[in-house]
Amino acid sequence: MTPAETTTRLRPVPARHPGRTAAALGCVVLGLGLIGGAVTGSWLTGDSAADPASGAGYAPLRTLWHSTPVDTFFPPTLKGDDAGPGGADRTWTRVAVAPDSGCAGALDPLLLKTLRTVGCERVLRATYTDVTNTSVITVGMVFTEAEPAAMKALGARFTDEKLTERTDLMPRTFPVKGTVAAGFGDGQRASWTVNVLTEAPVVVYAVSGFADGRRVPDPQPVDKATADGAKTAAAQSGLGHDAKGIADQVERGLRTAVSTATEPPG
Repeated sequence: MTPAETTTRLRPVPARHPGRTAAALGCVVLGLGLIGGAVTGSWLTGDSAADPASGAGYAPLRTLWHSTPVDTFFPPTLKGDDAGPGGADRTWTRVAVAPDSGCAGALDPLLLKTLRTVGCERVLRATYTDVTNTSVITVGMVFTEAEPAAMKALGARFTDEKLTERTDLMPRTFPVKGTVAAGFGDGQRASWTVNVLTEAPVVVYAVSGFADGRRVPDPQPVDKATADGAKTAAAQSGLGHDAKGIADQVERGLRTAVSTATEPPG
């Protein structure tokens, strides 16, 4: 190429007027002050979208599903202080952990369709039982392909449309042959919860049922199954508390992993 094709023609620069220069500098200073104030305000209000540290989005968290030890996500024993009916303490023991899997086999087709706006990367699942072996609970994490804006939009949709209350969006169970959870199938689901996180590209869910394999004709979401005065089987047996308690504990472990993955080096 000739120089004319790769360079920009220089133009004469007029002499600067002192007054105009001072005014321009004033505008620059004012602009920087406004920008700095906006950024500081976003940090104070917790708006991660404007936080410079969030520029990478979820990039540091994309590999958590296969780089995190299984016992971090699904500890052998979970303890929930005041997590049971009436504020009773609860303890759950892990029955088995499923191999990480794709989404089509692990999720109900309608739930998978509902999550299509965020994409489904991988599903991790484990099943627990209480100390009396009368209840079984499957807890799972759906790692998505989304960025923060899409996760926030999905979370808003679940809230606005009350999708967590729809029985046709109940998560699937993870039955385990030869264990107390052998008969834990779709018909045994009694209570469930689905929570869309925004600090990570993950949807956490839990679903509970009776260990004896009995069918439950009136399953309830945890908010209703843990409400005062609820009379359904899920409520009176504490299965709503089981699903909520285990989901809360697993979310706590996930947040610990997220914090470790995103903390500055050194």
